Amino acid sequence: MKQLNPTVAAIPPSATLAISSKAAELKAQGVQVCAFAAGEPDFDTPECIKRACAEALAANKTRYVAAAGLPALREALCEKLSTANHVAYEPGQILIANGGKHALSQVFLTMLKPGDEVVIPAPYWLSYPEMVRVAGGTPVFVRTRVEDHFLMTPEELEAAITPRTVAVVICTPSNPTGMMYTPEQLRALGEVAIKHDLWVVSDEIYERMVYGEVAHASMASFGPAFYERTITANGFSKTYAMTGWRLGYAASPKPFAKALAALQSHMASAPNTFAQWGALAALKEAEPDVQTMVAAFAKRRDLIHGLISAIPGVKCPKPQGAFYVFADVSAFGMDSLTFAKRLLEERHVAVVPGVAFGDDNCVRLSYACSEANITEGLRRMADFCATLR
Repeated sequence: MKQLNPTVAAIPPSATLAISSKAAELKAQGVQVCAFAAGEPDFDTPECIKRACAEALAANKTRYVAAAGLPALREALCEKLSTANHVAYEPGQILIANGGKHALSQVFLTMLKPGDEVVIPAPYWLSYPEMVRVAGGTPVFVRTRVEDHFLMTPEELEAAITPRTVAVVICTPSNPTGMMYTPEQLRALGEVAIKHDLWVVSDEIYERMVYGEVAHASMASFGPAFYERTITANGFSKTYAMTGWRLGYAASPKPFAKALAALQSHMASAPNTFAQWGALAALKEAEPDVQTMVAAFAKRRDLIHGLISAIPGVKCPKPQGAFYVFADVSAFGMDSLTFAKRLLEERHVAVVPGVAFGDDNCVRLSYACSEANITEGLRRMADFCATLR
């Protein structure tokens, strides 16, 4: 039998697979599982978006569009980026992809040569390292600490840079921690990237899920030197509860955008046509729905953080964005996978072990769920932790 691509063959199975399988098994048995694993909004896609998509289907808008995406949607994104993010782009600098993951994967494929290094702060979204490796690069991790709210400092970034470093990944608000860099902190990281002539891959997928303590800022907005080194990745999944629609986008300097579009023309031809008409409606009509969702997430954030912080032995900085808390449970003397397995088996609470995100001291809980689920789940978790003290 022929050998597989060794890079692909080396991709590990999900560290959360056993947890997810066990949770599903318990639910099938009628057990009430309090689940905190979902990385997607629990809201329905707004009606204006679904209506626009249905109208596009009825009008037979089902054929190929330009490889880089629907022109009208790319124009609308330029307007959004200008007004909301204070960055000027032309439609030719925007690529619509089949989800944020697809956009990021193609960014790394366009950027990296074999052996190139990419600095990734840990904890990190679990797909970044695999995307880098598949593109021929090498991920280099900078371990952050709960005491520092899981934020990388400019000094830590600089210490990780070698002659092979070509990029750094910044995600703010962060998955899995929910923490945010202030504009000043973000600028300081960008200045290190400028000094060493690095690309910045700025993942802004959670930009609208912010709760007032820190203002979201886009790296590319800080000036020409930042702009020419930044590739901004974003999408519709989180802001508009459109996870299954599979639409993301990237905004980048012209030469990079041209190469990115050429790559996509061979890998995907074009994104889903009628879904893009729904995304256009999202940008133009769905703001009231977004505000309703963000207000609900803010209320849940306060609830879950208050409850988890009250558990003796748990350390958890208050997240400023996204819809996750990342709790340090190392005081209980077990790795994150063992903690998650026992919590599920003994109290029927499903959380994601932090080892999947590069931090085996922690577990991630999503508050993209009901307040009743949060209250009951954290009561059970508190009871569980009390047995470990």
